[in-house]
Amino acid sequence: MKKIIGVLSAVIVLASCAEQPEATQGKTVVENTVKKPNILLLVADDTAFGDIGAYGSEVHTPNMNKIANAGIRFTNFHVSPVCSVTRSMLFTGNDNIEVGLGAFDYSVYPATKGKKGYEGYLTEDAVTISELLNDDGYEVYKSGKWHLGGDASGGKGPLGWGFTKEFGILSGGSNHWNDLAMTPDFKDPNGLNVKRKEHWTLNGEPYDRPAGVYSGEIYTNQMLEFIKDGAKKNKPWFAYMAFTTAHFPIQAPQELIMKYYPKYLELGYAGLKKARYESLKSHGLISHEATEAPFNNLTKRWDSLSQQDKEKQAKIMATYAAMIEDQDNRIGQILAYLKESGQLDNTLVIYMTDNGPEGLEPTNPKTGNPELAKWIENQFDSSFAAIGTANSQNVIGTSWANAATGGLQWWKWFIGEGGTRVPLMIVPPGGFSTDYARAGEKSNAVVYVKDVPMTILEYANVKHPMTQYKNKKVIAPSGISIKPFLDGESEVVRTEQDWWAFELFGNGYVMQGEFKAMKVRTGMFGDGKWHLYNVVSDPSESKQLEVKHPEKLQAMITLYEGYIAKNNIIEVDANWNPFQGASK
Repeated sequence: MKKIIGVLSAVIVLASCAEQPEATQGKTVVENTVKKPNILLLVADDTAFGDIGAYGSEVHTPNMNKIANAGIRFTNFHVSPVCSVTRSMLFTGNDNIEVGLGAFDYSVYPATKGKKGYEGYLTEDAVTISELLNDDGYEVYKSGKWHLGGDASGGKGPLGWGFTKEFGILSGGSNHWNDLAMTPDFKDPNGLNVKRKEHWTLNGEPYDRPAGVYSGEIYTNQMLEFIKDGAKKNKPWFAYMAFTTAHFPIQAPQELIMKYYPKYLELGYAGLKKARYESLKSHGLISHEATEAPFNNLTKRWDSLSQQDKEKQAKIMATYAAMIEDQDNRIGQILAYLKESGQLDNTLVIYMTDNGPEGLEPTNPKTGNPELAKWIENQFDSSFAAIGTANSQNVIGTSWANAATGGLQWWKWFIGEGGTRVPLMIVPPGGFSTDYARAGEKSNAVVYVKDVPMTILEYANVKHPMTQYKNKKVIAPSGISIKPFLDGESEVVRTEQDWWAFELFGNGYVMQGEFKAMKVRTGMFGDGKWHLYNVVSDPSESKQLEVKHPEKLQAMITLYEGYIAKNNIIEVDANWNPFQGASK
């Protein structure tokens, strides 16, 4: 009888193994029932707080709106004011100075060159979430821009940081229609007289980028190939979809441009800023107490332009809007595939922007670069008809960048809210098809970019090793997971004890709860003094509170000074201008 029972048991076991997929054979029942979520991280480039429809914009973004309606819109989310610095924190959960991005590679303060923390690329002092997810069995994909090293600036490309597949560019941006670079080679004596090619790679190998295919299309199609191929492996995946829209050069598919043109021609700079301010306020995306941002004297007045210049400016801004709409179309393409293939319900979806809109204006004597202006004039077509095409090299400039932020002040490169406060939308796994309790919420919970990677790891159930990784010491991250907030277990992400400090280009700030203490050098159009704001009730930073709350300001300055001392941050000359020193 025992022999008969033993034979029957063996037959049952063999039969059950035969019914399982090959990849799950030999695993316990518990392991088979636990399915890791996929992770889709969508990162827009140089896009303002008021640029997308879900944040009150006139730009058509139905797919981003779906993300907003299925998850939570964060209205008090902060990043660095420049792209690579944000991305260093996004992938590590560390402060930028801890991992080599105390400097922005396009404009390095001379005294910081060669100093620890100012390498300008991601260093080995931390472990990335891409490495940890890879270690845990995830397929790890990147499509789009990298901007964390691996080129002439030093460091490693994506494959050196745990990615299993990668596609795109290593630098901060490129022409959206072909393989040309967005800037000249400033180090070449003849660099201003020729166009430079961008270095494209596919899985670490040189890639011959075809001309005439828009950046959003080529990046998205490749990412979908990665995901489709990975589905055959029956493994979870992490997809880093790093768009280069809406980074300059301002170029877009022609069929999307002109529908926005009449509106921007009618509104002009101030009209758009006011319209977006009012829309943000009416939609509950900024406080009902918020006041309009004062006129910024680095910007132009619309009525000072000739009719011809107004028309050109309106078309440039329309092209910028078209870039954002194209990005939305590509996001829709990805979401549609995930839904059709049955993967959307098990995917964590995160959308964010790396910083505010680009205000670099080559011909502007205060925020421009004469060499870049000369190269653009010599090499590209600046006519109205050419705007948006491969042979154009336009920027939205200070005036449209300022307008795009609506109720905020300043833009990219600056630590004002317009440069650092951007959209963040998160949909937990299952959020698109279940009754997610927080679906459609707008929250002013204080959140920082360092918190995103810790959230990803918690959803993936991957524990961070903190100070030791594969026989090397690493700096422990200081980000805080947003998952308890998303799950309804907490009403805050960061308390007043969870403050952070930030410095770049010699400008610095501390964020503690709703309060922000900030100091901007005279070389970047500040007064070099500390000021205190409540950026929830006063997002335009127009109501200084240091006289009302002197003890609060002093306490925050003390926190900042401790941060500076701990990280050996180098003081920057008060009058240094990073725009005129900008180069590659």
